[in-house]
Amino acid sequence: MKNYYRIMLGRKSVFAEEAHKGNFIGAGWLPDIDLTNKLPDNWREFNKKYIPVYLEQNPGKTKVSAGLACGMLHTITKGILNGDIVLCPDGKGSYFIGEVVGDYEYQKGASQPHRRTVRWFPKTVARDAMSELLRNSAGSIGTVSNISKYAEEIESFMDGCREGDDEA
Repeated sequence: MKNYYRIMLGRKSVFAEEAHKGNFIGAGWLPDIDLTNKLPDNWREFNKKYIPVYLEQNPGKTKVSAGLACGMLHTITKGILNGDIVLCPDGKGSYFIGEVVGDYEYQKGASQPHRRTVRWFPKTVARDAMSELLRNSAGSIGTVSNISKYAEEIESFMDGCREGDDEA
């Protein structure tokens, strides 16, 4: 079963354009750690191992914020499956929409070193075109938000993204 996620590409979508041009989604937590072959299926296992590392690298952060960061990192790198759909705000009032088509890759030194390859659809979806419920869910706090309960609406935008306009 396909899932749908809203992914923020940096604070205030600062990396959205780079990610769109580079065909990826990504995350920047624990930037110096290559997670290749270190991603358990269970996010709790991941958090148990990496929360202490996160806290060591980010003095002053709380265990709660470390748990959230590690949980979102695990979701982006392992929890989202190939074939899942992502909506990413472009920072200009619209959303890039794409299908995840690649497994985890590490790009040392990159702004978002923990990456997944995405096949972006050719058009964006205007935030104003979304239902109020989807707008609210897509606007939630946090880097990752599961918006699968709006699958039907998102699929209709994807159909519009395959046709002639610049924006669905």
